[in-house]
Amino acid sequence: MVTFLLERTAPLSQDEAWRRLTEWPRHGEVVPLTRVTVVPPGPTAEGTLVVARSGVGPLGFDDPMEVTVWRPPAEGVSGLCRLEKRGRVVRGWAELEVHPGPGGRARVIWRETLRCPLIPEPLLGVAARAMFGRALNRLLRGS
Repeated sequence: MVTFLLERTAPLSQDEAWRRLTEWPRHGEVVPLTRVTVVPPGPTAEGTLVVARSGVGPLGFDDPMEVTVWRPPAEGVSGLCRLEKRGRVVRGWAELEVHPGPGGRARVIWRETLRCPLIPEPLLGVAARAMFGRALNRLLRGS
């Protein structure tokens, strides 16, 4: 099992950082060879299923994640979203937090634990930190 933590401070309000992090189909735009769908479509809530399909054609797998905590930021309250990975290939969880940061900026924490028996742990750890770090940067930049 691999656990990693990513932290960023962004020149965004808490609400805007939250919106960018939880606009699930955009994750597919910033993670290579991945497409993301949401069931049911519409506003996210506890019980929403976010499915990341990674791969090319028939050589791929689904990474279904259920939203088990959905607490958007509010005045003076940090936001928290927890996703439980329910797939056959990838297991674990991810937490996305948005806190008030210095100077009206948003402080973002992405914490994740992954288990993928197809990839050796040292390689999985390096690849996950690099891929999700880049994805987080792009999500917060909006590009």
